[in-house]
Amino acid sequence: MRRTSKTSREPWGFSLAEVLAALTIAAMVLVATLGIYNRAEHSARAITHKLDNSRLPSEILQRIAEDLDEVFVASSDTKITIENKLDHLHPTARLTILKTIYDNRDRKQTFERIVWQSSFDYESDANGLVLYRSHSGIGVEDKLLDEQKENWERELFVPICTGVTFFKIQVPQGEDFQDKWTSDRLPPGIAISISFAEPFKTVTGTFDVPDEEKFTRTIAVDRTRKIKFIFTKKEKEEELINEEQKSEQPE
Repeated sequence: MRRTSKTSREPWGFSLAEVLAALTIAAMVLVATLGIYNRAEHSARAITHKLDNSRLPSEILQRIAEDLDEVFVASSDTKITIENKLDHLHPTARLTILKTIYDNRDRKQTFERIVWQSSFDYESDANGLVLYRSHSGIGVEDKLLDEQKENWERELFVPICTGVTFFKIQVPQGEDFQDKWTSDRLPPGIAISISFAEPFKTVTGTFDVPDEEKFTRTIAVDRTRKIKFIFTKKEKEEELINEEQKSEQPE
């Protein structure tokens, strides 16, 4: 009798060790991918947060700069006053732009008055400052359109924003800064600092914010002033050129 050999074919599969190794590698790749994604998301969130925090201060400083840009020509009919003080231990400031004209009777009239000032917020629990802006004077609108004259001369303070923790306006004087300006002549420039960061209490008992959290902008007031240029002597220029040429030559 002839025997026939039969070859049994069993289904092929992965062993337990291979499955565990594949799962381990997949988990490591997944963890690395999630880590990269979390870092990228954290960086994007930090950048977005920084942009959002700087947008409002930048808009406020730009709006103040636009008001100061209207003081285009230095004139005795335009005056700027600056005051700084502490309101409930918070640094506050007041900027006043006053433009005057003379009527047909040679009487001085307020043509336009713009005021930027911060005051302590009594209604908020955050104990911050409110930034106000006022715009009044006969130059705001045409008075012929309104019969009630007092409505045009009334000074109304409009709240711009809340939550301000630092607001300071200074006049640069070389390397120093003046906190007060009452002169009849216009200041050469104005440095404005604002912040919404969490304040801390200083050793003197007042509130302040870190310097890196302050948004500062220096605005030129009298752009038509004569700029004094300093010219170096010709001998000095030749010495500088010779030193540059010597430094460029290979040793």
